[in-house]
Amino acid sequence: MSAAAVTATPRHARPSPLNPNARAAAAAAAAAPPNAVSTTRTHLANLDRLLVRPPPLPLPLQNKGAPPADDLGDGGGAATPDDRSGRCGLLNALNLSTFLPFVRKPAVDEMSPRSLAHLQRLLTLSPRPSPKGSIAGEWRRYHGEGGWDGLLDPLDQNLRREVLRYGDFVQAAYTAFHSMPSSSSAAASQHSQHRTLVLPDRSYRPTRSLFATSSLSIPAWARRRSAPGWLTQRSSFVGYVAVCDNEGEVQRMGRRDIAIVLRGTATCPEWAENLRAGLVPVDDDDDDDVGSPQNAPKVAKGFLSLYKTAGDHVPSLSDAIVDEVRRLIEVYEGEELSITVVGHSLGASLAVLAADELSACLSADVAEHRRRPPPIAVVSFGGPKTGNRAFADRLQNGRGVNVLRVVNAGDVVTRVPAPAMAREGEGHVHAGAELRLDSRDSPCLRPDAGPACCHDLEAYLHLLDGFAGSGRPFRADASRSVARLLTYQRPNVRGAYVERARVLGFEPATPRTATANGAGGGAEGHYGYLASPT
Repeated sequence: MSAAAVTATPRHARPSPLNPNARAAAAAAAAAPPNAVSTTRTHLANLDRLLVRPPPLPLPLQNKGAPPADDLGDGGGAATPDDRSGRCGLLNALNLSTFLPFVRKPAVDEMSPRSLAHLQRLLTLSPRPSPKGSIAGEWRRYHGEGGWDGLLDPLDQNLRREVLRYGDFVQAAYTAFHSMPSSSSAAASQHSQHRTLVLPDRSYRPTRSLFATSSLSIPAWARRRSAPGWLTQRSSFVGYVAVCDNEGEVQRMGRRDIAIVLRGTATCPEWAENLRAGLVPVDDDDDDDVGSPQNAPKVAKGFLSLYKTAGDHVPSLSDAIVDEVRRLIEVYEGEELSITVVGHSLGASLAVLAADELSACLSADVAEHRRRPPPIAVVSFGGPKTGNRAFADRLQNGRGVNVLRVVNAGDVVTRVPAPAMAREGEGHVHAGAELRLDSRDSPCLRPDAGPACCHDLEAYLHLLDGFAGSGRPFRADASRSVARLLTYQRPNVRGAYVERARVLGFEPATPRTATANGAGGGAEGHYGYLASPT
């Protein structure tokens, strides 16, 4: 360009040498194509048309003064002439919300997924992939040695993925029960089968179904004719035992893991047992030297009843767990093993009882067979208080069981039984380390979510996936599907998510259908056709 041409250029069109951003702006302008904004929007629109089926409906109207969804970026795009001439052009360019917190949109109105394609991925039902990072060198620490010190707050990403996988195992137990709730018949129980069980992680193989039996029975006058028979049956499928049989996963974890998975309350007899909160001594011949009855380890009567009672065609939950774990230890004798007992709600209390008994039984086997017992850990989601202080001390100190309690701050179940429900001089306490979540931290759930939502297992897993640490925002890269959350807790999901789901054409299935085909399902699931122990 000639000197005359430079001189003829209007003075105001030249960048000021006093502007520190002049060189960067000139370089960006030279590198960007003429229609960068329109080309980018066209590209995003094409991606949406490719990824979204059926084609999306028009987006809902934004609030007055709010920028379009496509412009909810970091403000790095160039402004068009119309934008520059508009009254908000300068404010948008400055992005005052970065500097002035009081002009930011409230958290309730924010929409985390900023593109339809992203939200569509969140609405898929595909299971979460297995953790990829190797934990072989520190597996004992991740399994609870040291009480998970330094791993919970901030939450270690490897521990998060491990705990999420165990939570998905419990979802698979719920799914299996609701798809075949009357599976406690004689034919099914004799073969320990539950053919609808689907594990979301193909690295684990289910080896035995577990059944819990209540000592209570619902009287005939209290039964409704329209109610299904399984709702009042005494024995019901409550979970399963699974073992990691993928050698690559065994090497990644540093040991072969045996998982015992237990669901929460589902039948009327189970609900009735939950109300029997009185403390009773645990049947244990090793506690003859406790000194006084008040110092004896005690647990809630209803939980112990479900754990110890045998059914007409099934053994007690206690006998089934101990027998199957002993069998698996013999099968994999000589290998590094671990035992993880995981449960939600009622299942969390049953998991604590199972871990306590397994520790005692396997310690006795050590003296007989001279082998080291596998370490035992409990992962509890929304579990109530199970026993008294003496039981908690014995579980952690005497038996060496590590307990991780995942708790939602709004979950009332984790605070029961209340002190008023206990006898004078006795009280129920929790055992183990606590990982505290809060529904109000989620950008997806309403801040006034009800008690049912706060106790829901899928809500727990959603919060766990987004939890980074106390006082930290919800993880921006949290990618767990919200489809089940919309299915079960749609009234408690924020309107922005519900509206975007409607735009995408996502229609949640009915709870029964979603339970049968949702958690643990899909082409990548592991179909566990359980065979009786041989």
